[in-house]
Amino acid sequence: MIFSLNPARGSRIVNTLALLGISILLYVAFVWQLLFDAAPCPLCLLQRAAFVMAGVGLLLNIRLGPSPLHYAMVIAASLGGLVAAGNQLLAQAGAQALPGGPPLLGMHIYSWAFLAFCTLLVFCVLMLAADRKWGDNALKKPVALPALIVMGLFLLAILANVAVTSLECGLGECPGSPGAPAAAPAGGGS
Repeated sequence: MIFSLNPARGSRIVNTLALLGISILLYVAFVWQLLFDAAPCPLCLLQRAAFVMAGVGLLLNIRLGPSPLHYAMVIAASLGGLVAAGNQLLAQAGAQALPGGPPLLGMHIYSWAFLAFCTLLVFCVLMLAADRKWGDNALKKPVALPALIVMGLFLLAILANVAVTSLECGLGECPGSPGAPAAAPAGGGS
């Protein structure tokens, strides 16, 4: 088992892999948005923000060592993301034209997000059980190069998502996204 020789090192490796998974999800959402010119809806942006917050909790586990507080951040973010993705799933259940481009491997992006948030919750439960000996102890050892690379990829995913969404949408809701107010007719009539 990865935790048998050095539990703190094993925890860092597993948290690094989980952070890599979140980074990949953020990159997929970013590329999907660009490929299919799909402006993110407000619920999509909430899901991305939840992934970012969950990633920050994992990043803190990697950098400072496993802590129940860091896992609590991941759990809170995952619950918020689960609500946003579940809301979108329920709202789109009867709709014929689903936003966000075509399905990815048979499911829409928000369905994948829902499963990812469920997976993060299970991950936190398992890691809290495995990391129980370490508590809130900070690790003194510097972070290994692969973990630093994953942390950099995560931060780059955040910056790319924020930059493209800000360019497309500005500070408000994206035009043409589901839930955005309809544009007023050009004639100015009542």
